[in-house]
Amino acid sequence: MVTAPLIGSYSQPQTSVDGAGLPEHYWEVRRLTERLAEPLSPEDQTVQSMPDVSPTKWHRAHVSWFFETFLLKPYLPSYDEYHPAFAYLFNSYYEAQGHRHPRPARGLVSRPGTEEVAAYRRHVDEHMLHLLQRPPDEDVGFLVELGLNHEQQHQELLMMDIKHVLSMSPLEPAYTTIDRTARLPGPDPTRGDAAWVRHGGGDVTVGREGAGFAFDNEGPAHTVHLVPFEIAERAVTCGEWLAFIDDAGYLRPELWLSDGWAAVRAQGWNAPLYWRADDGGDWSLFTLSGRRPVDPTEPVCHVSYYEADAFARWAGARLPTELEWEAVAATQPVSGRFLDPSSPHPSASSQPSFYGDVWVWTASAYLPYPGFRPWAGGIGEYNGKFMVNQHVLRGGSCATPPGHVRATYRNFFPPAARWPFTGLRLARDL
Repeated sequence: MVTAPLIGSYSQPQTSVDGAGLPEHYWEVRRLTERLAEPLSPEDQTVQSMPDVSPTKWHRAHVSWFFETFLLKPYLPSYDEYHPAFAYLFNSYYEAQGHRHPRPARGLVSRPGTEEVAAYRRHVDEHMLHLLQRPPDEDVGFLVELGLNHEQQHQELLMMDIKHVLSMSPLEPAYTTIDRTARLPGPDPTRGDAAWVRHGGGDVTVGREGAGFAFDNEGPAHTVHLVPFEIAERAVTCGEWLAFIDDAGYLRPELWLSDGWAAVRAQGWNAPLYWRADDGGDWSLFTLSGRRPVDPTEPVCHVSYYEADAFARWAGARLPTELEWEAVAATQPVSGRFLDPSSPHPSASSQPSFYGDVWVWTASAYLPYPGFRPWAGGIGEYNGKFMVNQHVLRGGSCATPPGHVRATYRNFFPPAARWPFTGLRLARDL
């Protein structure tokens, strides 16, 4: 039996979409998921290329399971679930919701196929429409917006995962044949003179407060003391990373954390994920538009925290803490390159931004803010349970849906993760 989630008053944000606009926002998000899956064959959507990757059809079904589990079953009277086995197949990590299929084995599930997953999504959407037409309810409104933000997270995961899947094929097929990234003007990679934004330090308030949606891990807002520092105005470029490679950056243990050096040796890292050197020493990289030469002006992408930390040490700098990043980014507009299904790749730009293109690794371990408590009930198994062995990333990427991130948004991954759209920007003390 599924009971209604106990949200309670603590950390429950107001919805940022008014009741009248919520149905439209719901359809907008749900249609984007299907648009992202549209270029993929049923075979593409079934492959799981490593344990951390999930098949596309699993993402499509899981986000529907979320709405079915946390909204339709508890809040829509007489709702009948689509299939009794789907709760087992498409639960991700919600222990309170019962047993679930092992994550590493998601690619072994050939059925339901993509057409039945589409039918499942239509079933959920039809019943969600009935729920959204009912008189406004504060808990329902919050849970719908949580579900939509959750689906946006999985839209980015879908892009990360299918890129890894396609890269495993000897054919290196393209997700899209349109690639506009090379047409955008960018910084001169030979100059190495990225501008720096200075911050005088002192007491600053970080974390989410006030109206509008936020995840529970973004608060409570609190005051921290920062020592004066400066942070690079733009992310590190591929041209700068090539200089790191040419200076034997992957061969010098003094640049690396112990765990990072162990990963380099065990995994044979000698460049970012998806990079490959030909016999002449020229580098290319696999993108969702196919393989092409490395563009030295665009942000470097698909590097782990270990690689980012080693590069920063090589460059005579360091990674910013997440609080330093937020203190500066909060003064900047949330603009940059976000998800465009026709060109999902970081791009060189003459207008530096603190948002978009690549998530940037910070020096901060993913830990709770002072006074943090997860949401009550089943939805509390969302962020707090992962606050160990992870590092914080900030800013969003070219695979992040527009409107999804903000200055307080805290993403997190294990330090060895390379398949997300991750890069870095440098910081240093004044």
